[in-house]
Amino acid sequence: MKNYRIIALLVILFNLSACRRDKSRTFLPGTYISSAVGEFSKADDTLIVESSAENQFMLHRRTGFNRIENGKIGKREYETEEWRATYDPATKTLLENRKGKLITIYPDSGYLLIGKRKYQKDVR
Repeated sequence: MKNYRIIALLVILFNLSACRRDKSRTFLPGTYISSAVGEFSKADDTLIVESSAENQFMLHRRTGFNRIENGKIGKREYETEEWRATYDPATKTLLENRKGKLITIYPDSGYLLIGKRKYQKDVR
């Protein structure tokens, strides 16, 4: 009987600590996707976010795009980027260290914003 009380107490304490965790920070790791079409190009982005230290994150961005010239879509081209970003618990945002990009986190809606570009979390 004593063991059940200890287990119940541990479960309650774990649930209380989970409630206090930063929802934005725990939401971050994962894969995000974004697509955009404009007059001059069509692009698809994949953003992979990994936790690397306490408030440090690595972001791997892969972009596939087609240039549009005279109404014709060109061949597929690819680019990759690696970013390091610092999570700010006060503002619940990421700040990319090299270029100063601000990444706003919306865990309840399941997406990130980088500037005006929306990246939806891939839940597969």
